[in-house]
Amino acid sequence: MKRPWRVAIVKDTSKPMLGLHGLHTAFRGLPNVDVVAHVDANTEDLQAKMAWTGAKRHYATLPEMLESESPDIVVLCSRQPYDHLPQIEVAAEASCHIYCEKPLTASLLEADRILELVERKQVKLCMAHPGRYALAFRTMKRMLEAGEIGRPLTVYGRGKCDHRGGGEDLIVLGTHILDLMTFFFGAPEYVYADIAVDGRPMVQTDRAETVEPIGPAAGDSIFAHFRFPGDLRGTFESRRGLYDRSSGLNPMGITVLGTEGALSMRFDDGATRKLRISRGTSHLEYGASFEDVPLVEDRVIPNADPLDYSLCGQKDIPRAQYFLEANRFAVDDLMRAIEEDRQPVSNAGNATLALEMIYGIYAAHLSGRAVKFPLHDRTHPLDHDGSGTPVPILG
Repeated sequence: MKRPWRVAIVKDTSKPMLGLHGLHTAFRGLPNVDVVAHVDANTEDLQAKMAWTGAKRHYATLPEMLESESPDIVVLCSRQPYDHLPQIEVAAEASCHIYCEKPLTASLLEADRILELVERKQVKLCMAHPGRYALAFRTMKRMLEAGEIGRPLTVYGRGKCDHRGGGEDLIVLGTHILDLMTFFFGAPEYVYADIAVDGRPMVQTDRAETVEPIGPAAGDSIFAHFRFPGDLRGTFESRRGLYDRSSGLNPMGITVLGTEGALSMRFDDGATRKLRISRGTSHLEYGASFEDVPLVEDRVIPNADPLDYSLCGQKDIPRAQYFLEANRFAVDDLMRAIEEDRQPVSNAGNATLALEMIYGIYAAHLSGRAVKFPLHDRTHPLDHDGSGTPVPILG
């Protein structure tokens, strides 16, 4: 392992945003890591902020920092997708590898530029899609591959279905679900979809008022059906207003139904998230019972300090331990990927695929037919002016 890794944290608190996922603490307690810089245009409570990251020096902007430091890795903490391309361009030009908050971007054209850029500059970009590093989902993938529930037939996914349900939920939280589908089963072949606004079919001019600046979005009820290789089917659903935070019953999650059982995990907001299995051929609607799957961590980072779970629930760090653990294994994977000259498990390519699936949902609804992947028209279906390449459809 290279010694030491020079890391810079970019976390601009001058720009308010919803809950973050603790990326700024991902390198805490890891061996051979030197957090050389903390970038934040807002100097309020600066010493306390730097204490969280352990950074040695502060800079107001990313370019200013790169003029003075030579980090190996830059951590981009913003969850606003339009921040990422300019930050990635500056970091890649400086030959910095990147750990980036999701979504990668709201624009498929921007995602394509990012893919070209990191390949040309030979830098590694690891995306903060924590499911690919979470013990529960890694265990779920192994069990699927081992045939624990027979032949997988259908994967069911839901967003959080809160006040952002529909279009905003699709890109903000649906990106996790869609990425997990491809983590388990590869790239989809096609999608068809139905999107509604106030009970009527969505039209191209519809726009949802979003809480965050996540690009064009529409619909308060979305249902999408994907076909994956091997005749495996996948569904994604988001409906506005199903989740009341006070109830604690978060519908976000993913379930895989197979010929001999089912595996399921919910993204509850508690401290732990459980993987559950239903064994046997009883149909779920006939009252099949679920049991917890024991989770055994087999990954070891030599000489790393134990994770500090007291951080959970503090500012910009979720209560679930899931995120601290996933962030640590993500940046460890990034460092190993740099050394081994391979792609991280979660990378710009599969983040682009998740965004392409989102575009495909809109394109399928608007065309009224199933839309094939990969998409040839990379413009957003809600922004299409009719002069570009026609949406490729089946039939």
